[in-house]
Amino acid sequence: MTRVFGLLGHPLSHSFSPKYFELKWENEGIANCEYRLLDFPNLDDLKTKLSSIKGLDGFNVTIPYKEAIMTFCDELSHEAEEIGAVNCVVIKENRWIGHNTDASGFAKSIKPFLDYRHENALILGSGGAAKAVKFVLNQLGLKTATVSRNTNNGDLSYSQLNTAIIQHFQCIVNCTPLGMHPNTNAKPSIPYEGITSNHFLIDLIYNPEETIFLKEGKDRNAMTLNGKDMLIHQAEAGWNLWNS
Repeated sequence: MTRVFGLLGHPLSHSFSPKYFELKWENEGIANCEYRLLDFPNLDDLKTKLSSIKGLDGFNVTIPYKEAIMTFCDELSHEAEEIGAVNCVVIKENRWIGHNTDASGFAKSIKPFLDYRHENALILGSGGAAKAVKFVLNQLGLKTATVSRNTNNGDLSYSQLNTAIIQHFQCIVNCTPLGMHPNTNAKPSIPYEGITSNHFLIDLIYNPEETIFLKEGKDRNAMTLNGKDMLIHQAEAGWNLWNS
Protein backbone atom coordinates (compact mmCIF):
# COMPACT_ATOMS: atom_id res chain seq x y z
CA MET A 1 0.00 0.00 0.00
CA THR A 2 1.17 3.52 -0.78
CA ARG A 3 2.33 5.51 2.24
CA VAL A 4 0.96 9.05 2.14
CA PHE A 5 2.48 12.14 3.74
CA GLY A 6 1.59 15.79 3.34
CA LEU A 7 1.88 19.44 4.24
CA LEU A 8 -0.97 21.17 6.08
CA GLY A 9 -1.23 24.95 5.72
CA HIS A 10 -2.75 27.80 3.73
CA PRO A 11 -1.79 29.03 1.19
CA LEU A 12 0.75 26.48 -0.07
CA SER A 13 1.68 27.73 -3.56
CA HIS A 14 5.18 28.59 -2.26
CA SER A 15 5.99 25.12 -0.93
CA PHE A 16 9.15 23.25 -1.86
CA SER A 17 8.28 20.21 0.31
CA PRO A 18 6.64 17.92 -2.32
CA LYS A 19 9.59 18.33 -4.71
CA TYR A 20 12.05 17.76 -1.88
CA PHE A 21 10.49 14.48 -0.79
CA GLU A 22 9.86 13.23 -4.34
CA LEU A 23 13.53 13.82 -5.22
CA LYS A 24 14.68 12.24 -1.95
CA TRP A 25 12.60 9.10 -2.55
CA GLU A 26 13.80 8.84 -6.15
CA ASN A 27 17.48 9.25 -5.18
CA GLU A 28 17.24 6.78 -2.29
CA GLY A 29 15.17 4.20 -4.18
CA ILE A 30 12.20 4.49 -1.82
CA ALA A 31 9.00 3.29 -3.51
CA ASN A 32 5.27 3.56 -2.76
CA CYS A 33 5.36 6.99 -1.10
CA GLU A 34 3.33 10.05 -2.00
CA TYR A 35 3.44 13.64 -0.69
CA ARG A 36 0.32 15.80 -0.91
CA LEU A 37 -0.46 19.46 -0.27
CA LEU A 38 -3.25 19.71 2.33
CA ASP A 39 -4.24 23.30 1.56
CA PHE A 40 -7.23 24.05 3.81
CA PRO A 41 -8.54 27.59 4.47
CA ASN A 42 -9.59 26.46 7.98
CA LEU A 43 -9.32 23.41 10.25
CA ASP A 44 -13.03 22.56 10.36
CA ASP A 45 -13.57 18.77 10.47
CA LEU A 46 -9.82 18.28 10.05
CA LYS A 47 -9.64 14.80 11.56
CA THR A 48 -12.57 13.62 9.42
CA LYS A 49 -10.97 15.03 6.25
CA LEU A 50 -7.55 13.53 6.92
CA SER A 51 -8.80 10.16 8.18
CA SER A 52 -10.39 9.68 4.75
CA ILE A 53 -6.90 9.70 3.15
CA LYS A 54 -5.91 6.04 2.89
CA GLY A 55 -2.35 5.34 4.01
CA LEU A 56 -1.71 8.73 5.67
CA ASP A 57 1.21 8.15 8.06
CA GLY A 58 1.99 11.75 8.98
CA PHE A 59 2.18 15.33 7.82
CA ASN A 60 4.13 18.55 8.19
CA VAL A 61 2.42 21.73 9.39
CA THR A 62 3.16 25.27 8.22
CA ILE A 63 1.66 28.78 8.38
CA PRO A 64 -0.87 29.48 9.85
CA TYR A 65 -1.58 26.24 11.77
CA LYS A 66 1.53 25.42 13.85
CA GLU A 67 -0.18 26.45 17.08
CA ALA A 68 -3.80 25.58 16.24
CA ILE A 69 -2.88 21.99 15.31
CA MET A 70 -1.87 21.26 18.91
CA THR A 71 -5.49 20.91 20.04
CA PHE A 72 -6.00 18.10 17.48
CA CYS A 73 -3.03 16.07 18.74
CA ASP A 74 -3.57 13.13 21.09
CA GLU A 75 -0.03 13.48 22.40
CA LEU A 76 2.78 16.05 22.23
CA SER A 77 6.52 15.55 22.39
CA HIS A 78 8.23 17.26 25.32
CA GLU A 79 9.86 19.79 22.98
CA ALA A 80 6.63 20.63 21.13
CA GLU A 81 4.88 21.20 24.45
CA GLU A 82 7.70 23.41 25.75
CA ILE A 83 7.87 25.46 22.53
CA GLY A 84 4.09 25.73 22.12
CA ALA A 85 4.04 24.79 18.44
CA VAL A 86 3.89 21.67 16.25
CA ASN A 87 5.22 21.39 12.70
CA CYS A 88 5.26 17.60 12.30
CA VAL A 89 2.54 15.08 13.12
CA VAL A 90 3.10 11.32 13.27
CA ILE A 91 0.00 9.13 12.91
CA LYS A 92 0.22 5.79 14.72
CA GLU A 93 -2.86 3.59 15.20
CA ASN A 94 -5.11 6.61 14.51
CA ARG A 95 -3.36 8.63 17.23
CA TRP A 96 -1.83 11.99 16.27
CA ILE A 97 1.52 12.70 17.95
CA GLY A 98 2.74 16.29 17.58
CA HIS A 99 6.45 17.08 17.30
CA ASN A 100 8.55 20.17 16.66
CA THR A 101 11.39 19.66 14.16
CA ASP A 102 11.65 23.40 13.39
CA ALA A 103 13.81 23.81 16.50
CA SER A 104 16.44 21.22 15.57
CA GLY A 105 16.33 22.35 11.92
CA PHE A 106 16.90 25.99 12.85
CA ALA A 107 19.68 25.12 15.31
CA LYS A 108 21.59 23.03 12.75
CA SER A 109 21.27 25.74 10.10
CA ILE A 110 22.59 28.65 12.19
CA LYS A 111 25.21 27.07 14.49
CA PRO A 112 28.05 27.19 11.92
CA PHE A 113 27.59 30.97 11.52
CA LEU A 114 27.19 32.24 15.08
CA ASP A 115 30.20 33.91 16.69
CA TYR A 116 31.16 36.15 19.63
CA ARG A 117 29.36 39.16 18.09
CA HIS A 118 25.95 37.54 18.26
CA GLU A 119 24.83 38.03 21.86
CA ASN A 120 21.37 39.50 21.31
CA ALA A 121 18.69 38.41 18.85
CA LEU A 122 15.61 40.23 17.60
CA ILE A 123 12.82 37.91 16.46
CA LEU A 124 10.35 39.39 13.97
CA GLY A 125 6.98 37.70 14.41
CA SER A 126 5.33 35.80 17.24
CA GLY A 127 3.77 32.73 15.59
CA GLY A 128 4.70 29.06 15.79
CA ALA A 129 7.98 29.37 13.89
CA ALA A 130 9.04 32.34 16.04
CA LYS A 131 8.44 30.27 19.18
CA ALA A 132 10.81 27.55 17.92
CA VAL A 133 13.42 30.17 16.99
CA LYS A 134 13.22 31.79 20.44
CA PHE A 135 13.54 28.37 22.10
CA VAL A 136 16.73 27.60 20.13
CA LEU A 137 18.37 31.01 20.54
CA ASN A 138 17.76 30.96 24.29
CA GLN A 139 19.25 27.45 24.47
CA LEU A 140 22.32 28.75 22.62
CA GLY A 141 22.73 31.51 25.20
CA LEU A 142 21.48 34.50 23.19
CA LYS A 143 19.24 37.11 24.80
CA THR A 144 16.09 37.53 22.71
CA ALA A 145 13.30 40.04 22.17
CA THR A 146 10.22 39.46 20.03
CA VAL A 147 8.67 42.08 17.76
CA SER A 148 4.98 41.71 17.02
CA ARG A 149 2.19 43.76 15.49
CA ASN A 150 0.31 43.01 18.70
CA THR A 151 2.30 44.03 21.80
CA ASN A 152 0.40 41.41 23.82
CA ASN A 153 2.33 38.77 21.84
CA GLY A 154 5.77 40.39 21.87
CA ASP A 155 8.27 42.48 23.81
CA LEU A 156 8.25 45.29 21.24
CA SER A 157 5.99 46.65 18.52
CA TYR A 158 7.35 47.65 15.10
CA SER A 159 6.64 51.33 15.86
CA GLN A 160 9.01 51.16 18.86
CA LEU A 161 12.01 50.08 16.78
CA ASN A 162 14.80 52.58 16.13
CA THR A 163 18.41 52.41 14.91
CA ALA A 164 19.76 52.07 18.47
CA ILE A 165 17.61 48.97 19.08
CA ILE A 166 18.63 47.49 15.72
CA GLN A 167 22.31 48.06 16.54
CA HIS A 168 21.88 46.40 19.95
CA PHE A 169 20.53 43.20 18.37
CA GLN A 170 23.28 41.80 16.13
CA CYS A 171 21.14 38.84 15.09
CA ILE A 172 17.75 39.53 13.44
CA VAL A 173 15.44 36.68 12.42
CA ASN A 174 12.42 37.16 10.15
CA CYS A 175 9.76 34.64 11.20
CA THR A 176 6.94 36.41 9.35
CA PRO A 177 5.71 35.52 5.83
CA LEU A 178 6.59 39.05 4.61
CA GLY A 179 8.55 38.68 1.36
CA MET A 180 7.45 35.11 0.63
CA HIS A 181 6.39 34.15 -2.90
CA PRO A 182 4.23 35.49 -4.50
CA ASN A 183 4.41 38.72 -2.42
CA THR A 184 8.14 39.14 -2.97
CA ASN A 185 8.09 42.96 -2.74
CA ALA A 186 7.12 42.91 0.95
CA LYS A 187 9.56 43.18 3.85
CA PRO A 188 9.35 43.67 7.63
CA SER A 189 9.10 47.32 8.61
CA ILE A 190 12.32 47.89 10.57
CA PRO A 191 14.97 50.69 10.47
CA TYR A 192 17.39 48.97 8.08
CA GLU A 193 19.80 51.93 8.33
CA GLY A 194 20.83 50.53 11.75
CA ILE A 195 22.23 47.35 10.20
CA THR A 196 26.04 47.02 10.00
CA SER A 197 28.64 44.46 8.94
CA ASN A 198 28.42 43.00 12.48
CA HIS A 199 24.84 41.88 11.89
CA PHE A 200 23.55 38.44 10.98
CA LEU A 201 20.16 38.48 9.21
CA ILE A 202 18.24 35.21 8.97
CA ASP A 203 15.03 34.76 7.00
CA LEU A 204 13.02 31.56 7.48
CA ILE A 205 11.65 32.12 3.96
CA TYR A 206 13.35 30.08 1.22
CA ASN A 207 11.21 31.11 -1.77
CA PRO A 208 12.59 33.44 -3.08
CA GLU A 209 16.15 32.51 -2.12
CA GLU A 210 16.94 36.16 -1.36
CA THR A 211 14.12 38.23 0.11
CA ILE A 212 14.21 42.02 0.21
CA PHE A 213 14.86 41.67 3.97
CA LEU A 214 18.06 39.72 3.25
CA LYS A 215 19.04 42.05 0.40
CA GLU A 216 18.76 45.04 2.75
CA GLY A 217 21.23 43.26 5.04
CA LYS A 218 23.58 42.24 2.25
CA ASP A 219 23.64 45.82 0.92
CA ARG A 220 25.00 46.84 4.35
CA ASN A 221 27.59 44.01 4.42
CA ALA A 222 25.71 41.95 6.99
CA MET A 223 25.93 38.16 6.95
CA THR A 224 22.69 36.63 5.62
CA LEU A 225 21.04 33.20 5.60
CA ASN A 226 17.76 32.03 4.10
CA GLY A 227 15.52 29.21 5.35
CA LYS A 228 16.48 26.48 2.90
CA ASP A 229 18.92 24.64 5.19
CA MET A 230 16.39 24.78 8.03
CA LEU A 231 13.73 23.34 5.71
CA ILE A 232 15.98 20.43 4.73
CA HIS A 233 17.05 19.67 8.32
CA GLN A 234 13.48 19.75 9.66
CA ALA A 235 12.22 17.65 6.72
CA GLU A 236 14.84 14.96 7.41
CA ALA A 237 13.96 14.99 11.12
CA GLY A 238 10.29 14.56 10.18
CA TRP A 239 11.07 11.65 7.86
CA ASN A 240 12.99 9.95 10.69
CA LEU A 241 10.01 10.39 13.03
CA TRP A 242 7.58 8.95 10.45
CA ASN A 243 9.83 5.90 10.19
CA SER A 244 10.71 5.40 13.86
